[in-house]
This record gives sequence, structure tokens and C-alpha cells, in this order.
Amino acid sequence: MSDRKLLILFGTETGNAEDLAFDAGNLSGNFDLEAEVKGMDEVDLDDITSCNRLMIVCSTWGEGDQPDNAQDLFDEVSESEDGCMDSVSFAVLALGDTAFEMFCQSGKEWDQIIEQKGGTRVNDRIDCDTDYEDEAEEWIEATLQIMKNV
Repeated sequence: MSDRKLLILFGTETGNAEDLAFDAGNLSGNFDLEAEVKGMDEVDLDDITSCNRLMIVCSTWGEGDQPDNAQDLFDEVSESEDGCMDSVSFAVLALGDTAFEMFCQSGKEWDQIIEQKGGTRVNDRIDCDTDYEDEAEEWIEATLQIMKNV
């Protein structure tokens, strides 16, 4: 595995988180990073614990639920041993809608569980409402800049 690798995972129902994840992947080369963009249903716990850089882009579905493609991985991570992510530097971009009470809940849960399992947060989680494009782009570029130096 390359020491410039960045794993970008997306949890999505409508495709917005997927689009942002691929945008981040496309930009990563500008920061000397080699991105691998995957849906959360395409990886397992070993893929996460063996990466040094992890970016999560996750939307919230319904009343604070994980997207369908994220639930199994979230459960697997939740049941894993504390400390299993000691070597993982991570950042989370959460998508949601302030019209719902559990705004960006899925992203908040990912942010919390990865830190609980030993991950090191390298940039603060961003909670994006429905009009997220500019804010998300700025966060992605700032996070890639940080990840470049991890």
C-alpha cells in the first residue's frame, strides 16, 4: 500500500455524498494523495483499520438513520475493539437537512465512533445543510491539505 493513500468512504441514499466523495477523490491528486473512493458497502473493518488516512462523507437518512449502504459497516465498526483505529487519521463531512430534528446524525455518529476506536481527527467535522456545495468544497480542500501532511 502506498504511503500517500487516502481512503474516502461514502454513505448515501440519494447520491449527494457519493458525488462529494468522488469530487474529493478527483482533487486529492493536487495534494499528492492517491485516493480510493468506495461506498461503505464495498469495504469492511480491516480496510478501515489498515488505512492511515480516512475521509468519511455520509448523509443522514430519515429521522437520523444511517444510509442503507452504511449501516452494516457502522455496526461492524461499533462492535470492534477500542484502539483498533489507533493509526487512522480521519475527518468527517456530514450531510443533512435542518428540516429534520436529527440533523447530520449519521455523520456525527461516524465522527464519534472512529474517535472512540482510537482514530485521530485531523479536521473538525462539518455539518452541511441542503445548500452545501461551496462550504463542502472549502472543507474538502482544507482537509486534503491537512491529510497531505499526515
